[in-house]
Amino acid sequence: MQHRSVIERFRSAPGDVHSGHPWSVLGRRQQPPRKGLHVPATLETPPAHTRWLPRHRKSVGLARDTLRRYLDGAPHSEHLLDVGELVLSELVSNAVVHARVPPGRRIAVHFELVCGHLRIEVHDASSEKPVIRRAAGPDDLSGRGLCLVEALSVEWGCAPRPEGIGKIVWALVGPEGGTR
Repeated sequence: MQHRSVIERFRSAPGDVHSGHPWSVLGRRQQPPRKGLHVPATLETPPAHTRWLPRHRKSVGLARDTLRRYLDGAPHSEHLLDVGELVLSELVSNAVVHARVPPGRRIAVHFELVCGHLRIEVHDASSEKPVIRRAAGPDDLSGRGLCLVEALSVEWGCAPRPEGIGKIVWALVGPEGGTR
């Protein structure tokens, strides 16, 4: 089997703009490292974690709290927390504000730590893909969230949910910082 980088392993599901990620299924436990990928023997990572939240503005804070608890005590996670919280806040805010779905639909946040990188997923019931607005003016109150996600993440993308309706917006946060 050919060696693949961490970024290649964490790309999104087939059909995505960044296709190739084989692990997008909500709630799936962490897979063992692939042959040829070095993982230090002392690295004890928590299993993947998923939490369902109401589609409400208060869910942004609940999602951040869930991420803090998930990363608490995980080795080498201190460099992922600040950026992870900001990226998660933007993705959850987008799901709450922009997802056009029937009342009562919930969103899910999913976290997974592998090889020093944090994969953040936000699942919602809308199939509309997010669009980066490049023309936000200095006085605009919104329109910069996905620009921040793009700048702070190693990589990010969007894919249809394999379970049916909706989408997954994901971001990969790492110690090397964002793409810009």
